[in-house]
Amino acid sequence: MPALSSTMTEGKIVEWLKQPGDRVERGESVLVVESDKADMDVESFEAGFLGAVLLPAGGTAPVGETIGLVVQTQAEVLELQAKGPTSAPPATPAPIATPTPAPVATPAPVSSNRVVASPRARKLAQQLGVKLEGLMGSGPHGRLVAADVEKAAGKSPAQAAIPAAAIQVAAPVVLAQPGEIKAFSTLQQAVNRNMLASLNTPSFRVGYTIGTTKLDIFYKQVKQKGVTMTALLAKAAALTLVRHPLINAAYSDAGISFPNAINVAVAVAMEGGGLLTPVLAQADRTDLYSLSRNWADLVARARTKQLKPEEYNSGTFTLSNLGMFGVDRFDAILPPGTGAILAVGASKPVVVANPDGSIAVKSQMQVNLTADHRVIYGADAAAFLKDLALLIENEPENLALF
Repeated sequence: MPALSSTMTEGKIVEWLKQPGDRVERGESVLVVESDKADMDVESFEAGFLGAVLLPAGGTAPVGETIGLVVQTQAEVLELQAKGPTSAPPATPAPIATPTPAPVATPAPVSSNRVVASPRARKLAQQLGVKLEGLMGSGPHGRLVAADVEKAAGKSPAQAAIPAAAIQVAAPVVLAQPGEIKAFSTLQQAVNRNMLASLNTPSFRVGYTIGTTKLDIFYKQVKQKGVTMTALLAKAAALTLVRHPLINAAYSDAGISFPNAINVAVAVAMEGGGLLTPVLAQADRTDLYSLSRNWADLVARARTKQLKPEEYNSGTFTLSNLGMFGVDRFDAILPPGTGAILAVGASKPVVVANPDGSIAVKSQMQVNLTADHRVIYGADAAAFLKDLALLIENEPENLALF
């Protein structure tokens, strides 16, 4: 099996797009492999015929193991079939290549006998109620992709994306029979490994109360333009990180590592358990409206496991927002390789005392910063939270100016 990522040790076969005996072109997608956080197309290095499938759909193999054979002639295919699927090939086979972007081919009609579609296209078709049979595919060699389903549904990509409400719904509980032990998914296994790695980090937590009255008013104004609260919080954190680069840094054996960008990762619960952290790259330099559009696209592709590795593993600072579920406050576990994560609680009206002694009702939210004490000290965390509060409480409209 080809190496799919630097941290991946094994992969699961989701679907074979070709069957033994089918013609295979160089760079053509042959199968789909599930890594810990994404589904990826695997392509062939060579043109020829798929001679044998050594690992069927649903099987798991370590990185580097051969899972299929590509041969040069149909005669070799027949010889392999005569000897059995696990027999050694009569000629040197071409191993299936590492996933790379496939060349775009001229759209061709999908076969009436077998629909060839990407996992994301199948997922989207199910959500939108679109039948794949008979659709024209614009992907490599006529393969149906998400854009084809969106077009068939009469929706733009933004409309066909997962509804915004779905982002705010907790991952459903995985049902099982009483007494049953349900195996961890590859995503859950990856989360488990990261959580164990976090135990080796000497972390501490600092809480802060932030007034959100002005932020709530500003959000109502920009929500009509497609701006999400996630984008607002990410933008606020990114602009504050510009003034506090240490909070964006991370520990390394050589010293404190200061990244060359502010990439805000945001935790998203996944269906079936586990979570991903899609990354809003250069959040400090991206305008608020683009940031919101980017977030909607990232979440839609995260839920169909179509994110590229750099879109979920390049975060330099993390947000975890459970406030959308009504949670008042919580602590977040520090992701490995980063210096801090901010846990955001719900914004709620509370009775507060004004400086002049009068009583008023104002909206507030509780945030907790979990930080790596090898890099960040208490005073550093407090200074960051203070400036974040000043921005949100006094000048939230500035989030749309940078």
